[in-house]
This record gives sequence, structure tokens and C-alpha cells, in this order.
Amino acid sequence: MHTIINLAVFALLIGLLVKQQKTEQTLSKRVFTSLGLGVLFGGALQFIYGGGSDVISNTLEYVNIVGAGYVSLLKMIIMPLILVSIIGAIIKVKDSGSLGKISVLSIGILLATTAVSALIGILVSNLFGLTADGIVQGAREIARGEMLQTRLSSVETLSFADMIISFFPGNPFADLAGSRPTSTIAVVIFSAFVGVAGLTVIRTNPELGESLEKFINVAQEVVRTLVRLVLSLTPYGVLALMTKVVAGSNYDDILSLINFVAASYVGLGLILVMHLLLVSVVGVNPVRYLKKILPVLTFAFTSRSSAGTIPLNVDTQVKKLGNGEGVANFSASFGATMGQNGCAGLYPAMLAVMIAPTIGINPLDPSFMLTLIAIVTISSFGIAGVGGGATFAALIVLSAMDMPVALAGLLISIEPLIDMGRTAINVSGSMTAGTITSRLLGQADQDIFNSEETVDTAKA
Repeated sequence: MHTIINLAVFALLIGLLVKQQKTEQTLSKRVFTSLGLGVLFGGALQFIYGGGSDVISNTLEYVNIVGAGYVSLLKMIIMPLILVSIIGAIIKVKDSGSLGKISVLSIGILLATTAVSALIGILVSNLFGLTADGIVQGAREIARGEMLQTRLSSVETLSFADMIISFFPGNPFADLAGSRPTSTIAVVIFSAFVGVAGLTVIRTNPELGESLEKFINVAQEVVRTLVRLVLSLTPYGVLALMTKVVAGSNYDDILSLINFVAASYVGLGLILVMHLLLVSVVGVNPVRYLKKILPVLTFAFTSRSSAGTIPLNVDTQVKKLGNGEGVANFSASFGATMGQNGCAGLYPAMLAVMIAPTIGINPLDPSFMLTLIAIVTISSFGIAGVGGGATFAALIVLSAMDMPVALAGLLISIEPLIDMGRTAINVSGSMTAGTITSRLLGQADQDIFNSEETVDTAKA
């Protein structure tokens, strides 16, 4: 009966969001409304039934149909969006030479910001005096440590060359189905080749080229309409995802590790400031920029999925920031699989600093810091080669530093809470790379960025 009542309340909240949509509120306002409602509803469930209650578990099982279903729909449109957008952008630009510049700039910015993120992680960890000593190892922590130890073998056998090779699309149809951790990058590369081949057809056979351009334009319009349909469901997905996070959290565990949580979010906040400073260098108003990307970061925060945020990321870059369509797709795709500032930059560096004193290493030793930053930066390029985000980033870095990887399991109880912030910063990093690249290559529309009246995907 309690579960039925809870689901009835959840249904009423969805009805409230539907009513808000009918009043033609902007998507941004509805996203923040759903975020607040999710926090309140999840908090109420915790307050009434207590953490770990069977009633909460049963309620969240059905609430998650909306949240997980929405994330699945977003993942559904990732590959078609990347495919037609990149092909269309290349054909419209009619300059295959710009692909190399876009790729080099986007990846270079992602790696550079990851290196700075690692430095921020080192400094914040030392500032807060973080150490692995004294953290209680319960059954879950020990089990997680053993799991990490067993998975270490798959990381140790993976060379940098193997990581690079895994980016190439040996079977583009399998990659379009997302069969590998590197499928997103493989589809980007495949799309670029198709776009260049399309340019050749346009130049050598104008008649066929004209038909090709019409086909790509139709395909783009169909995919854009599909994207708008799915993005219009964002408030409902955020409501469910935030309810699950708040109601399903163990606050006793969070309080016991509050120092690490606080240090993590201070570090993430500093990385966000770095992103704003970087975009301001290329003439972008950081306050206006933050206002425009905040709904995207909010969804990334609640969903904990960099890949799932790609459609919203691309849509915002093009329609609100004025970034070039090709640049937006490249940066969003690369940023979801490599050079992740939060998962592959800040987090492994903080873990290494925490573990260092337990094995007799001074975390403030300059040689240790430089080595750690270099390893974090290089390994962040290959995270896509193994999948698993922050966990594999930590495995690669700790094993390369010859540190015990099992100690990374000590933070399992607060992992979801920290992962929310890390994901938002990953997405912020990819949007920063796209914005800077667009400005440097002259592919940005400043009028779109300056406009207060931006296109609302839910109304289009």
C-alpha cells in the first residue's frame, strides 16, 4: 500500500510537469523544476521510511522505469545523431582539411584540461589532508577491493598501441550498435570517412552529388526531429533520476567520508572555474556561457552518463552557444570517451595522493606530482579503450604508479554521490573544448550566443 501511495505521488509530480509544459515554460525552467521536485520527493521518502527501507526500494524500482527508460532513449539517438551530423557538416563545409584541425584542437584541449584537473586533485587532496589511513573497511569495501584486484589483469595487458587500434571501426555496423567501449569514437571516424567520400562524389559527379546532399539534408532533419522528441522528455527523466539518487543514498556513509566528498566538490568547482576562464580567453562571456550550459550539466549530474548527455550536449552547443555543428559533434563525442576532467583527471589523482602516505611516499614530492600528472594525462586518452570510466581510470593510474588498487574500494559507499559531480565536469570539459575550438577556427555564430531567445527543443 505504501508503495502504491508513493507511486501515486510520483504520478502527480509528472502531471505537474506536463501541466508546466502546456504553459509553454522553457525546457531549462522545467528541468530545474523537476530537479527540485526530485530532491524534495526523494528526501521525503528518506525521512518517512528511513534509509534502506524495502518500501523505498520497491518504489524506486518503478520510478526507475522513467529514469532508466529516458537514458536508454538518449543512448538510442547518439549514434544516428553523430553519423548524420558529422557527414552533413563535412559536406556543407566542403573542406575535409578542417577535420584534422577540429580533432587536434578538441583532443588537445581535453588532454590539457585533464592535466590541470589532475594538478587540482593533488592540491585539494593535500589541502584537506586526505589519506586512506583510518577509513573503515566493511564487507562491501573488501569485496570491491577484491573485484578491482581481479580486473587489474585486463588493464595491465592493455598497451597504449592497443588503445589507439581500438578506435578504428573494423566493423562500422557493430560500432553503430555500440558493441564496444570505443564505438562512439569509431563511429566519429567512420562518419568522417563517409563525409570525405561524399565530398569526392560531389566534386566528380555533380548530379549524383546533388542527390546525396538532398538525402543527407532529409536524414539530418529526421534525426533532429527525433532528438527534439526525446529531449522534450528531459524533465521527467531528471525527476526520476534525482528521486532515485536522493532516496537511495546512505547518509551515514556520506557523513563518515564527508571530508573526501567536500574535497572532491571543491576540486570539481575549481575545474569548472578553469573552464569558464578558458572560454573567456576566446571572447566568450563566462556568465552567459554558464547560464546556457547549466541545464546540460544538471542532466549530466542526475544521469551520471557522459554518453547519454551527448544529444543534449550537441544540441546546446549548436543552438545556444553558436558552435559549429561538426565541432559540436566531435567535441561531445571525444569528451564522452577520453580526456574526462572529472573521472580521468581529478579522481585518480586524489586517490593516488590518499594512498601515497600508506606506502611511504610523500604526496608533496615534486617528482611524484609530475609523474602522477603525466600518467593521468596519458591514461585519460586511453580510458575509452577499456571502458568503465572512473574505476578503470583509477586502475590504470594506480597500477602505473605501483600502488595497491584494492584501496580504491574504500570509497564505494559514496561513489554515486561523487560520480554525479564528476560526470557534470566531464561534460563541461567537452563543451569547453567545443567552444574554444569553434572560436579558434572561426566556426562560431556569435549572434546565437548573444541571443537571449534561444531555441527551446521542447517547443520546436
